[in-house]
Amino acid sequence: MASRIAAAFPGLAGLPVRAVETPGTVNALFRIGDAHVARFPLQRAAFTEVAAEAAALDEFAAVSPFPAPTVLGVADGDDRYPSAWAVQTWLPGRTAAEAFPDEGAAAPPSGLADDLARLILALRAAPLRGRSFDGRGRGGDLRAHETWMTLCFEKSAHLLDVDAARALWERLSHIPHPGADVMSHRDLIPPNLLLSEGGRLAGVLDGGSFGPADPSLDLVVAWHLLDLDARRRLRTALGADEAEWRRGAAWALQQAMGLGWYYESSNPVMAALGVRTVRRLLADPDLAG
Repeated sequence: MASRIAAAFPGLAGLPVRAVETPGTVNALFRIGDAHVARFPLQRAAFTEVAAEAAALDEFAAVSPFPAPTVLGVADGDDRYPSAWAVQTWLPGRTAAEAFPDEGAAAPPSGLADDLARLILALRAAPLRGRSFDGRGRGGDLRAHETWMTLCFEKSAHLLDVDAARALWERLSHIPHPGADVMSHRDLIPPNLLLSEGGRLAGVLDGGSFGPADPSLDLVVAWHLLDLDARRRLRTALGADEAEWRRGAAWALQQAMGLGWYYESSNPVMAALGVRTVRRLLADPDLAG
């Protein structure tokens, strides 16, 4: 691995290279010295695809009020490793997933909700430049995910109260898209948030999907990470109305339902996150009725 990195980025030659263990499901990471990290896609990706992700990452870093990685460069694949890959700057710190691994841990400080509101508002204020949702993944029409959710409900009976989760989805998923997109991180989950020693937001990772989406999409972080009081604090700071807030809960449910059963054996950290988030959603009195 070190020779591959040195060949593509001579300026990094001679630096120690070591694998980084993460709960991520898209890239294998290799730390290069103290300041950089190589990201190798786990599934083959074309150069144009990795380059587009790199451009989005740099755009995200330019508008985020918190530190975010920037890209050193993109390398094309070859016969030994056919996928394109990239090197970016490394940000130190522990993630929110590490700091708050389960519901038994201490709750995040209330100020973290303020930090998240500051982040989301800054992203929403970034220019669309004529772009709209690209149709990939979450961020468009909630009902487009109906087939996937049906499968998730079928696969999750041994993990959670599927009848309650299905009823919640039915209540939330009919709330219409507001009709205008905003710029969104599109994956604000605990493994992508770096925290300070005091539990405040210190950095944001994986901004390569930064792009237009439903304004409520980034609200998923409320149920992935925060307790009820902090969620309400975040909502107040964002000025989210009932429709926007409940639509954010629907996106959180859509994401979380796909984590528990799908990663149950292969990625326990992500599986636990999914189950925990669904339980938070089901217990949230602000989503009742």
